[in-house]
Amino acid sequence: MTRSWILTLSCRDEPGLVTRFTRLIFEGGGNIREAQQFNARDTGRFFMRVVFETAGPADAAMRAALEEALNAFESRLELTWGLRPLGHRKRVLMMVSRLDHCLGDLLYRMRIGELPMDVVGIVSNHPKSALNLTTFGDIPYHHLPVTAATKPAQESAVRGIIEDSGAELVVLARYMQVLSGDFCDYLAGRCVNIHHSFLPGFKGARPYHQAFERGVKMIGATAHFVTRDLDEGPIIAQAVEAISHADSIEDLTRKGRNIEQRVLSTAVTALLEDRVFLNGDRTVVF
Repeated sequence: MTRSWILTLSCRDEPGLVTRFTRLIFEGGGNIREAQQFNARDTGRFFMRVVFETAGPADAAMRAALEEALNAFESRLELTWGLRPLGHRKRVLMMVSRLDHCLGDLLYRMRIGELPMDVVGIVSNHPKSALNLTTFGDIPYHHLPVTAATKPAQESAVRGIIEDSGAELVVLARYMQVLSGDFCDYLAGRCVNIHHSFLPGFKGARPYHQAFERGVKMIGATAHFVTRDLDEGPIIAQAVEAISHADSIEDLTRKGRNIEQRVLSTAVTALLEDRVFLNGDRTVVF
């Protein structure tokens, strides 16, 4: 009987890293099924994602040996790493306002088995009756109104829900409220937002240089990590939708909803599968 694992690595680049890390898996009795790596020359960082199998009875010993070996590299290589079973379903908290098309799409994809996640709660600044969805099932719904004066208390309540539910990822599925800087810091690297526009907008000289520095994937709706800089977090996924002179406002709205759903589900899938790595203000997406 075999078991599959996902190992993710990010560290300072130097020669021989692929051999070094794959040898650790081999010596632990692992059989590599899939491996991807990238050397970011401008930042001097190395990124790797490996899927491998082990024999069931040896799982505990293999994991302990691998963790010990990786810990030995942490300080010298500035290594960060993660190891989890391939079948692990991440716990996800959704946040939404009145526009529920992205939320509905993600819930549907979860229920048909397309997204390996468990939604542990839905937070909204509007009551459930304000949404068009009726397929919440037994997912807890938290109505937390917010104003400028109550934002600290409201965000504290959301933080409590995250910690009590064990949420590993927070998805802003058209949550139309600006998060405070402190809350953004608390969610760093584990909160994704969908923006209904082409991001970022490059102004002034050398726009292609700016685009490179920001890691643009495509021009279109944008899914990105949430940071203190509003709508300027590292980009995870983008897509484009064609329009013409014949499109009405209703056509644009419909196409906009479709592209937002596609882009957000693409980004969430990549995050659930541990395919997204932060590389400064950019991302590496395997």
